[in-house]
Amino acid sequence: MPHIKIKSLDKKTLDSIVDNSSIIQFRADASNGGDYLFGVELNNEKFLLQLKRDEHNDMFKYDKVTRPLKVNIIKEALKILSEDLDLDVIHNNINQSNSTPPLSSEYLKKIKDFENIEFPYDEVSIEVGFGSGRHLLYQAQKRPDTLFIGIEIHTPSAQQVLKQIELQNLKNIWVVNYDARLFLEMMPSNLLSQIFVHFPVPWDKKPHRRVISPSFTNEALRVLRVDGLLELRTDSHKYFWYSLETFLTLPKAQVVIDKNKDLEITSKYEARWKKQEKNIYEVHLKSEEKSAEKVLNISFRFNDIGYNKEIKDNLPNKAIIEDGYFVHFERVYSISDSALLIKCAFGSFDRPEHKYILLTKNLCEYYASVPVKTEVNYQAHKKIMEFLNV
Repeated sequence: MPHIKIKSLDKKTLDSIVDNSSIIQFRADASNGGDYLFGVELNNEKFLLQLKRDEHNDMFKYDKVTRPLKVNIIKEALKILSEDLDLDVIHNNINQSNSTPPLSSEYLKKIKDFENIEFPYDEVSIEVGFGSGRHLLYQAQKRPDTLFIGIEIHTPSAQQVLKQIELQNLKNIWVVNYDARLFLEMMPSNLLSQIFVHFPVPWDKKPHRRVISPSFTNEALRVLRVDGLLELRTDSHKYFWYSLETFLTLPKAQVVIDKNKDLEITSKYEARWKKQEKNIYEVHLKSEEKSAEKVLNISFRFNDIGYNKEIKDNLPNKAIIEDGYFVHFERVYSISDSALLIKCAFGSFDRPEHKYILLTKNLCEYYASVPVKTEVNYQAHKKIMEFLNV
């Protein structure tokens, strides 16, 4: 990723960066020393650059948490910074490139897109954990009037399917590189006709990580329209019985079971399991009632919270573990005598948010973007406010 390696900055140059650069808004110094962050504003984007120091050289590089989607904007920022400060550059890789980043496509949707998105098709279906994408691509070819949203947490699989979408000239697939359990919270009620969950990881030793759970099932029924189906397909006998028991605990449910049913399209893994004469279980859960519309009444504002010198001492060193979420204040940076930058992780144990919180006398906000609007993030946000409101 973009960086510039330079001869070590003297103290005078380091202290003058904010004043002498056209794009730097502030400098934040790590409390334990040796690390600096610089707030950048460029082309209506805010993000952080990191200065890493060793005995002989310094390096400006991007910060992972605030990294903008467009790599070239980081390169442009490093180029401007180098010119503004007349840096003695030893090495760099900031030549602008027109190449497409590995995960860049009009068919790739970010989780934040679904806070306010229009669905261009009347029929919408989801596949959770599409793997190689064989089933997802087949369904999209077969049903061109349906929008298929493929959710896959494994980035290489998402990249592979995005390539196939382009090669096969498919217009009715969106890919979401995220956790399906959190994604469903962003979906409107009564929208989906189908949810495919084919061969999820069984997680026999860590059942809390399974996709199928009471909370996932309730969200699935909320987003499914009347007569919509959740289709689970698994080769795991344990997962089959676990899911069946989960479905049957619902106060009202229509459940249909199939065994060793052949599909029109078969993944290479399913073909392998069939050769091994393993049983394939299929369970359909049918939505029978129209759900109330979900109102995401979530705000990530900090109200009247501002800088207080006691905040530093009030932050716990260890992660706070609550029922369903956690909060961990990872590092504190000083901007001035009355301003802080706090790095923290919070929310879901399996798909946490990583954010910075900017605190000044009159301001407290997430830098440079707010968390995803999910209930688990909101619960974590309220816990964060308890520690900042001192």
